[in-house]
Amino acid sequence: MTVSRRLFVTAATALAVTGIPTMAAAASDDRSYRIRVSPDDTEADLVRKASHVRPTARQIAWQSLERTAFLHFGVNTFTGLEWGTGDEDPDVFQPTGLDTDQWAAALKDGGFRLAILTVKHHDGFVLYPSRYTDHSVASSSWREGQGDVLRSFSDSMRRHGLKVGVYISPADENQYLHGVYANGSARSPRTIPTLVADDDRTPDRFHTLDATDYGAHMLNTLYEVLTEYGPVDEVWFDGAQGHIPPEKVESYDWDSWYTLVRTLAPDAAIAVTGPDLRWVGNESGIAREDEWSVIPVKENQYGRTDWAMSYDTPDEGSRAALVKAQPATDYLQWWPAECDVSIRDGWFYHADQQPKSVDYLTEIYFGSVGRNAVLLLNVPPDTEGLLHGTDVVRLREFRERIERELPQDLAARGRTTSAPGRVTVDLGTEHEVDRIRLAEDIRHGQQVESFVVEAFRDGTWTEVTGAGTVGASRILLLSAPVRARRWRLRVTQARSAVRIKDFGLYRSRV
Repeated sequence: MTVSRRLFVTAATALAVTGIPTMAAAASDDRSYRIRVSPDDTEADLVRKASHVRPTARQIAWQSLERTAFLHFGVNTFTGLEWGTGDEDPDVFQPTGLDTDQWAAALKDGGFRLAILTVKHHDGFVLYPSRYTDHSVASSSWREGQGDVLRSFSDSMRRHGLKVGVYISPADENQYLHGVYANGSARSPRTIPTLVADDDRTPDRFHTLDATDYGAHMLNTLYEVLTEYGPVDEVWFDGAQGHIPPEKVESYDWDSWYTLVRTLAPDAAIAVTGPDLRWVGNESGIAREDEWSVIPVKENQYGRTDWAMSYDTPDEGSRAALVKAQPATDYLQWWPAECDVSIRDGWFYHADQQPKSVDYLTEIYFGSVGRNAVLLLNVPPDTEGLLHGTDVVRLREFRERIERELPQDLAARGRTTSAPGRVTVDLGTEHEVDRIRLAEDIRHGQQVESFVVEAFRDGTWTEVTGAGTVGASRILLLSAPVRARRWRLRVTQARSAVRIKDFGLYRSRV
């Protein structure tokens, strides 16, 4: 194949190569993570614009996490439902053995680096004592109404070196029952935080933001969570409406919610109905074969970041996709994929369910982390407030399996050389290889459109494998080990100058 334009490929160990020009400095703010599309743009214009999109610092930090965890916990844990109704008796919430240190230790042992707690699911029950609703832990007899799961969770995660994420569902069936959610109120300027009777807070700053009645309720909830529980690294929204009548749909105040999160937690990635990262489009934990981080997006419903094409489109970012999506596209944006899946069949704990096998979890890992996405694995606490022992063991087995799949990088001690469009690694002696891991330096965007990996055998370069995109992480599994001393990555098509960060070669021990 021919290279679409002149390529410059460098390895992490040889970033300064004589004669290879450097790209512009990586973006350190939000100005180049999206580029506006014009109706007059040609295919060449679209590809050029896509090649100039750069991730923000928060997006780079998020993509480096690889494995993140979800913890679905709330009244559903005790009622057996997956979607609550909003009229549950708060006293049903009775996790008598709550141990969030156990959660953190198990997740860390499983190789996870961030955990997201369902602070509020669609039923509206919140896991901390809020000033703005009685549907919370404060109304339960658990710990005599003094319990605070969010406090315990956030403290435990940080104590064990994990980052903290919060899921606050936009839907709220309890507030619907109280006439706040989906009541048809108009947007108007609201003061956040909205002080209540006997409020002892003295904020340094109040925020005036447009919102409906329910939008203001969400803003006040966000304010409490983001100012009283320490640094938050991910704020997770979905687009759920709950079980309300179709004609009662609430138009969410995304612009105001995004603004408050950016102000109070500037380093937090806003997912997955958010501007920083997107839902991959399924709940199986598997990304597309070629997953682009730069995709066409549009804005709707008060600034909501949305797909220009459907969320489940098989091709979100190729040249053909950019052209196809152009009529509906506002921007080309760095919007990387998060792959969510539960370790059990349900999102909340159910005693009759069992965790997925190690083989299945490993398949999910290679289908997510191995395809330029981040894995979000749900591990639901049980009715005692613990991660079930079977799940804890499975997390450890999962981490150990990945360590056997990708043991010591044989290329780490090799000699790396670079040329336009190529990176070559000399291992010094022949080694068997059956796992290949690649990564672009995404500070310079995502550029690779196709590549091959070759081994020098019997006096000639022989193609071993190949694929399309690389991005932040691409892992290729060979059907059988290949023995060679010299290995080469050759980019066959790219959008602009390529920077290769990792070219790892492994012999699995499975």
